[in-house]
Amino acid sequence: MVDDRKIRVLVAKPGLDGHDRGAKVIARALRDAGMEVIYTGLRQTPEMVVNASLQEDVDVIGLSILSGAHNAIVPRVMELLHQNKMDDVLVLVGGIIPDQDIEGLKKAGVGGIFQPGTSMDEIVEFIRRNVRSHNVTAG
Repeated sequence: MVDDRKIRVLVAKPGLDGHDRGAKVIARALRDAGMEVIYTGLRQTPEMVVNASLQEDVDVIGLSILSGAHNAIVPRVMELLHQNKMDDVLVLVGGIIPDQDIEGLKKAGVGGIFQPGTSMDEIVEFIRRNVRSHNVTAG
């Protein structure tokens, strides 16, 4: 039997950054594209993000980081995912990510990095292409 459930995406704002307009825009775009979206709100710790992801059985975690704390937050999220045997969850990072930090984040296990100016269609298509192997649909 084929599992036809929708792609489940958790959108999180980890760290002390207080600006979430972009995360809300992304969440709405993913929802409008037929995905099931869980938005955790502001000031999430890596532990909170991973716990919510585990409870919600998500396929994708989207981290929106504008504070510059990505080199501290992302490795911790990846470590916690590994500890919880959630290595199949696609992790995406969006926000202000300097070019020189991209390679390190990808080596840590991040599947995609989206900087300002990335189109919503590009993000939606990236998720659809990279979650397809989990037997889910985008609506």
